This record gives sequence, structure tokens and C-alpha cells, in this order.
Amino acid sequence: MLRIGNGYDVHKLVEGRRLVLGGIEIPHTRGVLGHSDGDVLIHAIMDAMLGALALGDIGQHFPDTDMKYENIDSTILLKKVKELIADRGYRVINLDSIIVLQKPKVKPYIEAMRERVAEVLELDVEQVSVKATTEEKLGFTGDESGVKSYCVVLLEKK
Repeated sequence: MLRIGNGYDVHKLVEGRRLVLGGIEIPHTRGVLGHSDGDVLIHAIMDAMLGALALGDIGQHFPDTDMKYENIDSTILLKKVKELIADRGYRVINLDSIIVLQKPKVKPYIEAMRERVAEVLELDVEQVSVKATTEEKLGFTGDESGVKSYCVVLLEKK
């Protein structure tokens, strides 16, 4: 049996925080405001995985009211979501994701992100697609006040 999930996340960019995308820290003057490390790519991937099995969203599993998740590395949470779907007899076949932000350019970090996500999910890099785009200076990502990410994932019953 195959299951498809769709994920989305968005965070504000602010001074004094790190910019972490796909488990990789990217040098920039601003970072992501969030309870955890604010990694929108990892959050979108987790929501897609949870959604594929109708298990709710990351806010249900890792609420921002729980101090144990404050500033946590989102790849730790991704591993927990992987275990959650494995406990239900599923595994990731592939995922396709997009990061949307104006600056900084993340193309130099895409392969590292793919490798990190693949490592955490125990996949081949070829099963992980990470793309990036701008919104041509339109909207909150275009004016550099935020970053967002989308992900679609395909799960298979083991």
C-alpha cells in the first residue's frame, strides 16, 4: 500500500538566530524564529510524513509549549517521526521538497541538505529531492522577512 503526504512550514527571519535548513546551518545575518531550531524544510518533511498516515502534524507531536523542544535540533524530531511511521509498518520511498526564500542563496548547500535528510531517514540520496526558489521579491519571502518550505512524500507499507 502506498500513502502520499503533503507538508508545509513557514517561519519569520530575525536577527540573533541561526538559519538552519535541512539540518545544515547556513551563514546569514538573520535566522529562523521558532521554538525549536525553526528548520522549515525538516518541519515540512515531518508534516508530510505524518499527514501521509493521518497522524496529525508536528504541533501535536512536539508542541511549542513543551520546553523540552526549545531550540532542539529538528533532525532529532525527524528521526522520531521516522520511527513513528516505521512502528506503523511504513517507510519513505521518496520525498520532493522546495525551500522558498529570497536570500541567502542556498544552492551551495542543497547537496549537504539532501545528504543530511537521507542520513536521518536512512535513505539513499537519490530518494531525497531538495530544491530552492525565490518569489521574485514578492510577498513575505520576497521582502526577506520569512522563509517557507513545501514537501510531498511517498510512503510504502513494508
